[in-house]
Amino acid sequence: MSEKDRKIRVAISIGDYNGIGIEVILKTLQEKEITEFFTPVIFGSTKLLSYQKDRLKFDRINFQGIQDANQIVDGKINVVNLWKDQIDVHYGKVTKEAGEHAYQSLKAAAKSVSDGFTDVLVTAPINKDNIQSEEFHFPGHTEYLGEVWGGKPLMFLVSEKLRVGLVTQHIPISEVAKQINSKSVYAKIQQIHKSLIEDYAISKPKIAVLGLNPHAGDNGLLGSEEKEIISPVIERCINENQLVFGPYSADSFFNPNNLDAFDAVLAMYHDQGLVAFKTISFDEGVNYTAGLKFVRTSPDHGVAYDIAGKGIANEESFKEAIFSAIELYKNRNEYQELTKNVLQHIHLKLEKGDNKE
Repeated sequence: MSEKDRKIRVAISIGDYNGIGIEVILKTLQEKEITEFFTPVIFGSTKLLSYQKDRLKFDRINFQGIQDANQIVDGKINVVNLWKDQIDVHYGKVTKEAGEHAYQSLKAAAKSVSDGFTDVLVTAPINKDNIQSEEFHFPGHTEYLGEVWGGKPLMFLVSEKLRVGLVTQHIPISEVAKQINSKSVYAKIQQIHKSLIEDYAISKPKIAVLGLNPHAGDNGLLGSEEKEIISPVIERCINENQLVFGPYSADSFFNPNNLDAFDAVLAMYHDQGLVAFKTISFDEGVNYTAGLKFVRTSPDHGVAYDIAGKGIANEESFKEAIFSAIELYKNRNEYQELTKNVLQHIHLKLEKGDNKE
């Protein structure tokens, strides 16, 4: 089978195994026909996954153990064995070892994509504290992948009902206003605009921009960022023939009429966008890191230590993350093929002298 004809290979990092990451992975992959759609490649160990599989009584899953990503067997649930020893799992506990293993899994999975052995990356949740080390010194997946893959990552929360991007991501609320400037707001709008066209096949996207302050500043009464920064940036985008609107007051924006009217929303800071997103798209949302060379998605929930090991975690968001990654990968390839064909057509016309007057 040629590379072009084979099923898409999905690299999966296991996250913090003391949380619900492996549980939602196994629940997603236990469906009998799942490998007809893609080839899963989990970066961890068969011993660790078998332990959790047996504990959770997922009898229908069989693993294809391999030692390296260059040994992937298409149509099987592959597990790249990064560790030989049995790993002690302590559900609901924060341990240094779980953080170290989460990083090793992420590092190997990301490398398999950049090396071309897998096509997309789906990450299970990490604990942003215990994963920190001399090698991993990032606020989260988003910033790490921006470093190792290159590009300007955009945290983009997506579901069927809503897409939300953020100007500022994992920073304290006291730092947010300092990071809101014309350059940062404009850059994020352009990233969203580009992603909607290339990743979601929306030819003329409509983007709503939220204000920073209560009531979008109330004409300067409650803050000046809207008048001095956000509105001029929106005007600039409109002059560049982009459908960008706002700034809107965040407290009244997220209603059904607005959600239907726009293809994406740009929020100024983390909780401004994510509280609404997770309320509206509960158990269905996906975290997509736009702006990178490769596709990465994840579920929109965390490690959930409080329910770890109980078998009650909902896998829908993780399942959506996998199928969203596959769709994004296909959309990107189609866009690249289309633009390549257009450029080739223009080049041929120039060679024939069709540009002469």
